[in-house]
Amino acid sequence: MSHNTISLNKQRQPLHHLDSVWLFGYGSLIYKTDFEYLDCRPACIYGWERRFWQGSHDHRGTPQAPGRVLTLVESPGARCVGMAYQVTPDTFEHLDHREKNGYLRVFTPLHWLNDSDHSEPDETEGVVYLAAANNEAYLGPASDVEIAVHIAQSTGPSGPNSEYVLKLAQALRDMNEQDEHVFAIERELLKQLDR
Repeated sequence: MSHNTISLNKQRQPLHHLDSVWLFGYGSLIYKTDFEYLDCRPACIYGWERRFWQGSHDHRGTPQAPGRVLTLVESPGARCVGMAYQVTPDTFEHLDHREKNGYLRVFTPLHWLNDSDHSEPDETEGVVYLAAANNEAYLGPASDVEIAVHIAQSTGPSGPNSEYVLKLAQALRDMNEQDEHVFAIERELLKQLDR
């Protein structure tokens, strides 16, 4: 599958019949909201966990030297916390371009966190961008040290790859969320950046 997924997402999953859509962000969408939204709330999805296994040819790296960014991998019993944004279907013109590097939109159940308004159900359907192993930009697993070295050496039009990791780790801390993979990569990355 091509790593440019804009047209594929539009073909597979038209959204214009909906008034609004909940979008689940688990990586840069947590701390970089460069789009308008109607509402935002902390949420989680079950059965998935973050991994720095996706290449970034267009934001945190280049086609010749891709950076490493997050995707989700299936993991029974896992819980991935992020932010959910209620957006209009028109917003996906921007989001599909932003997430075009191998990511496909998938519907998934979202579970609200810290929901004080008990008049609403604690679950709704939302959309998440996933980059599966069959996309051309997929880099796959590596050790924490290998991933950190790769990230420390990568930069792209959106800035240093290290910034992606450090901002995400801080955003997760601000949400009181512990993510062993992200924090392990952050620890190794800080060692690389101190050299």
